[in-house]
Amino acid sequence: MARARKQVRKRKERRVVPAGNVYIHASFNNTLVAITDTEGNVICWSSSGSKGFKGAKKGTAYASQIATEAACRKAMDMGLREVNVFSKGPGNGKESAIRTINNLGIKIRLIKDQTPVPHNGCRPRGRRRV
Repeated sequence: MARARKQVRKRKERRVVPAGNVYIHASFNNTLVAITDTEGNVICWSSSGSKGFKGAKKGTAYASQIATEAACRKAMDMGLREVNVFSKGPGNGKESAIRTINNLGIKIRLIKDQTPVPHNGCRPRGRRRV
């Protein structure tokens, strides 16, 4: 007979991260915010959809503000004080997310827009006709 083994839970160690990076991906439909330490390991994340916004409301600046605030509060509990901000995408949420980070008292060292721009690569989709 097989014996049931007792499951051993690993205790999550409390990390102290004084500086890190914030990655904001603002598309037309949603805004994703990921906060990493300086090596690039994700310490917390949030999105407009995970904060309860549905449909077209996920792409708004207000939804982005709420998602950014949630992620930053989690990171501040781990001791985050200053960040580099890397934003990407054409959405409304970029500026409001950066403004929210600043309003929470986190020092912003660098703001960099990493929106991918094609140098005449793939052929774009056909224009929408209504």
